[in-house]
Amino acid sequence: MPFFAYKARNASGELLTGVMEGADSGAVADQLMAGGSTPVDISVTKQTVTKAGANQLGWWDKLTEKKVTPMDVQLFSRQLYTLLKAGVPIMRGLAGLQESAISPAFGRIIKDVRESLDAGRELSAAMARHPAIFTPFYLSMVRVGEMTGRLDEVFLRLFDHLEFDRDMRARVKTATRYPTFVVFAMVAAMIVVNIFVIPQFEKVFASFHAELPLMTRILIGTSRFTVAYWPLLLLAGVGGFFGWRAWLRTKQGLYKWDRAKLRLPIAGKIILKGTMARFARSFALSSTSGVPIVQALTVVSQTVDNTYLSARVEQMRDGVERGESILRTSVAAGVFTPVVLQMIAVGEESGSLDDLMDEIADMYEREVDYELKTLSAQIEPILIVFLGAMVLVLALGIFLPIWDLGRAALH
Repeated sequence: MPFFAYKARNASGELLTGVMEGADSGAVADQLMAGGSTPVDISVTKQTVTKAGANQLGWWDKLTEKKVTPMDVQLFSRQLYTLLKAGVPIMRGLAGLQESAISPAFGRIIKDVRESLDAGRELSAAMARHPAIFTPFYLSMVRVGEMTGRLDEVFLRLFDHLEFDRDMRARVKTATRYPTFVVFAMVAAMIVVNIFVIPQFEKVFASFHAELPLMTRILIGTSRFTVAYWPLLLLAGVGGFFGWRAWLRTKQGLYKWDRAKLRLPIAGKIILKGTMARFARSFALSSTSGVPIVQALTVVSQTVDNTYLSARVEQMRDGVERGESILRTSVAAGVFTPVVLQMIAVGEESGSLDDLMDEIADMYEREVDYELKTLSAQIEPILIVFLGAMVLVLALGIFLPIWDLGRAALH
């Protein structure tokens, strides 16, 4: 639908300006009058609602305005759940949330969502206009709520998910703060040793005209290469970074990376269990609401934010369409543990698959919680091994020839 720039006056006589989407100027006028404003001028524009809201700000306001945070979206989900649960119409609820929004930027987004709903869009389509704020998982869950008529429960689930996700990120940051510092210190130490320390030792070793050990020759060769070609190394590093990002933007690249992430030591288990918890929770919600299994798997596959696992869910859907059981398709997917497969089998036989899927989600979340609690303890041994290896290499490469020369001098 086209966009229209409008000027209108509210009940107090204040002039209002903005951009609204509508079928025609008459529809925009009806929306304005329904909101208690009298239209003064309405004209077609190529400017979108979001851009118009942003362009009303000065450059300094754009620079200093607080950005929308995940916490804003989390609180919005909880507040919208409370309003819908209490029977408040969604348009009135969004109007109240817009007025009470602490973040002006998020207030403008809520306003755009309201205007999109006024224009006849579904809530998920209105939110999809802001991909930087509402994630694909969030939008897919809202679609599930629209299909099932249980938007209030969906927003409560989204609040719980965002709370769990925020807590998980905070724990990961806490657990990786010390290891990250150690890794950066190790890298900085290697750079300093290669560029400044080893060249000085090379001069000392050269003055003795003695044959150096293999490890020392390797360190000296590495140091010479680093000093001589550091601009090329830096350029290669920057080029590799941007090449990696470009590769991840391709469908095949993202699929391969998402599959590789699940095989990473330590982190892979957390990613897999967290993603499967989302899958189980979304499937339980859809199944409880009476959505057909094939349609539920189609929607749930979009809530899985890993393209590899999403493809496995779509594989399950294709199997169900061919008449196979949920258990058989789950085994073929190859991403569930034997315990989970046993629970799926019991749920399918007893007709309580939705309840058991909720229990599976709880089990996965408990396992993720345990993995996060022990994350630091799992990382530290790996760091100690790498740190010990670095010290051993430096000791063998630098101090071994000094000891050999000292021993030779004594004899």
